[in-house]
This record gives sequence, C-alpha cells and structure tokens, in this order.
Amino acid sequence: MAIAGLGEIAEKLRRSTVLLHAGRRGSGSGVIWTSDGLIVTNAHVARSTPACVQLWDGREFEATITARDLHRDLAALHINASALPAATPADSAQLRPGELVIAVGNPLGFVGALTTGVVHAVGPIRGFGSQSWVQAGVRLAPGNSGGPLADARGQVIGINTMVAGRVGLAIPSNAVRKFLSIGPSYAWLGVTLRPVLVPRRDGNAFGLVVLEVEPASPAAQASLLPGDILIGTEEAPFHSLEDCSSALEADGPRLVRFEFLRGDYARVRRVTVQLVAPRVPRSAAAA
Repeated sequence: MAIAGLGEIAEKLRRSTVLLHAGRRGSGSGVIWTSDGLIVTNAHVARSTPACVQLWDGREFEATITARDLHRDLAALHINASALPAATPADSAQLRPGELVIAVGNPLGFVGALTTGVVHAVGPIRGFGSQSWVQAGVRLAPGNSGGPLADARGQVIGINTMVAGRVGLAIPSNAVRKFLSIGPSYAWLGVTLRPVLVPRRDGNAFGLVVLEVEPASPAAQASLLPGDILIGTEEAPFHSLEDCSSALEADGPRLVRFEFLRGDYARVRRVTVQLVAPRVPRSAAAA
C-alpha cells in the first residue's frame, strides 16, 4: 500500500515515540503527547515509578507516573523536558474502516519499527465490554504496546495495546483525551486484568485473569494473587469487561464480594474486597 510522503511521516512519528522501561518486565513504547513532557502509554507498560524514558535522539529521562487507569489500560507520565516533538492527536470518531494506518513502536528490541495496515473496524468487541477499540490489520509484537497508531497524515488516532487474533487493538485517541481530562472514574481495585475463556464442565466461561496485583492495594489486602481468575461477584457472573467495570463504578468506598478461581477450575472461591477511591501514585506503582 502506498502512503504519500511515508518517509517524512514515519520520521515525525518516530521522534514522537519513546522507549520506556519500567520495572523488570522488559520495555514498551510511549507517545509524547505535549511538548512540555507529558507522555501517554499503556498501564501495563508503566508499572512502576521511577520509569526510564529514552527519546529518539538517545537522551534519557526519569519519568513519574501522574495517572494510571488499569481498566482502560492507560497511563500518563511526565518528564522534566521542554520543546519535545509532540504527536498530533486526531479525532478518532472520524476514523472509518478501510483507512490506512501506521503503527510505530519498539517491538522485540527494534527501536522505532514501523508497520502499516488497514482499519477493520472502530467500536466495541464482543467479550470486551462496551468500550470502543480501533481494530486494524497491523502487525504488533511485545514492545509495541503504548506506541502510536496514526492515520495516513501521521496524526495519532490510537494507542496500540494488544493483539486479538490477527488484529491489532488500539485505544482511540478520544478515550485518551477523556482519560487525561478526568482521570479514572471508578473505584480502585489494584489489579491488571486480561479477558480469558475458562473451561468449565458446562462449557467455556468468561473470566478475567489477574496479571498483576499492586502492592498495598485492596486486591493485595484481600490476598488476590497473579493467576487468579475473577468470574463475577455474588450478584452476577462476568460476561465481559464491562460487567467488571460496572462493579467498580459506583461512588464511594464499599465492600464487594468477588468470585474467583485459583488453580482448580471446578472450585469457586469468594473474597470480600474493600474498594477505595482511585489515587494518583506518588513514587511507587499505583492506580
């Protein structure tokens, strides 16, 4: 596929894309959102503070996480720098299937790698709740997470997040704007989740596997562990991410009794979690 001026567009995107190291679990990508040091990435990339951000010109900065939304998988970081080559966000609501898109990131150690593809759809995905995704035929690999998905003009229309089958999924730029303006709008549980299908006697069931538990979080205090699979609350089972979001969205601290699996898929366990309001991390990982 041909994109007019691809070389120049790609170079600008590379300069707006950073290499990000946070914790001991490899590296990812991020997007310079404003020239005064605001960087956007995935929450599963920005796991801890301080994080190390490397710019296109080789300069490195220590970054502080200023906001983190584990449900939407977004994080905002800040570095003490100015006059940075910020990306230009586009209105993701105007994106249509069939449009050409460009993804830039740092997959498998290749800094500034570029891939192109076509938008397949924009909207919710069955089993992933009601939130919208930019679904594109771009080849993503570990390290692309948090990097930009741009249109043919080089304007950012999404933050690359994961792969579903052979389709890359990106968080729409309009959702990023909302996150930056109002922050998380739900109670803090303190886990990173990923949808899975759980084999049960009566067929496959929807679940949310716990990938990470934040230290001192409500989930940690309730003894939830990485590898546990949340399957619902006492009130109702989960059929999508949206169901879990609904359990977290009510205002104010409160008790929620979750049902989960640990090892034995035939045995349903229950745990009561004291949810609290979301917080902004100070010098350690939090959300």
